[in-house]
Amino acid sequence: MLFSKLLVAYDGSETSKKALDKAISYVKENPAAQMEVVYVLNMQSLIIGEAMINIPVHLENEMYEQAESVVKEVNERLAEFSGAKAILKRGAPARTILEYAEEGGFDVIIIGSRGLGGLREFMLGSVSHSVAQHAEIPVLIVK
Repeated sequence: MLFSKLLVAYDGSETSKKALDKAISYVKENPAAQMEVVYVLNMQSLIIGEAMINIPVHLENEMYEQAESVVKEVNERLAEFSGAKAILKRGAPARTILEYAEEGGFDVIIIGSRGLGGLREFMLGSVSHSVAQHAEIPVLIVK
């Protein structure tokens, strides 16, 4: 596997931690490879009939602070790798990951097989499945 620019999709789940571990091991074996980690914060509104219900501001702030904390932890872990970084993006996870991969010119997306989605993931389809189906670059799904 000869990739020079890796994008890791990360949500703090066990499989995303395994995906990050896989990317780190690859970069250790191939020091010229670059790596970025993207954490996508999805703040969806709930639509019931014609009504749209937004997440209360205090919960949105809590979710954002938690996401920032996760990104900070990942950046601390990546400190030993030159140029490696984790960033926080907002949006629909699969679409945001795909857009970021295209904008950044990445060679591969590394993503965990199941995230923190639970019932919502079951009903809407998994992020990893959507990324794998729509990516124009290789996708490594880690179990």
